[in-house]
Amino acid sequence: MIDAAPRCQGCRCATGAAAVEPAAPPFAAIVAHGQPGDPGALQPELEALAARVQALLPGWTVRGATLACRRSLSALEGVRLVFPQFMADGWFVRSETPRRLAEAGVEGARLIAPLGLDPELPAIGARIAQEAARRAGIDPTRATLVVVGHGSKGSRASANSTRAFAEALPDRAGFAAVTTAFIEEAPFLDDVVPEGPAVCLPFFATNGGHTTEDIPQGWRGHGPIAPPIGMNDAIPDLIAAALRTAEEPVEG
Repeated sequence: MIDAAPRCQGCRCATGAAAVEPAAPPFAAIVAHGQPGDPGALQPELEALAARVQALLPGWTVRGATLACRRSLSALEGVRLVFPQFMADGWFVRSETPRRLAEAGVEGARLIAPLGLDPELPAIGARIAQEAARRAGIDPTRATLVVVGHGSKGSRASANSTRAFAEALPDRAGFAAVTTAFIEEAPFLDDVVPEGPAVCLPFFATNGGHTTEDIPQGWRGHGPIAPPIGMNDAIPDLIAAALRTAEEPVEG
């Protein structure tokens, strides 16, 4: 048996190694806005997305919730990471989501960058737009891509995020021109009249009223409307990668 080294003068170190508590399994949540007038409308969609992300992260617990449904938020007690299923880093991400979580008794959660700011999103958007054009028999090199965002009369966050995304589309997604329009600020989608063939790409995280009603009405049949970017099959992988990166210890 090897004797322990003698103590240094004034040493107060423990005689043995302290027990190490096992780390708790990672617990994350995907939080979206939801529909205040119908709180349960998007909950199954968020839960299905969370299940797909959890399948990509063995050992994790991942849940879905919306700001519109207080009950779904209260079920997040103990959550460590929150992925905001929002397209801009605006008031809803910076202020309202933390407030709603605290109101529901959820404390200590860390919000990471929202979906709309993920650097992998433009490449996904380009593929969605190209697929919409192909299905409609449109040659992108002779067409206009209109990226439609929410917009806001009181904040620049939504418009800035939408424009940054459009500008980051690799090689303009193969389209002759790329432009932006909005639901709640100028240039309004209602006023857009593309010259020649066009494709509409909704820069939205979920399939709510804006994508099912406002965009089709405002687009007025100018061409195909692609599915909302947040509904694409590549999004679970994007979210899983973002959560995995956020959970990694920071080297210092």
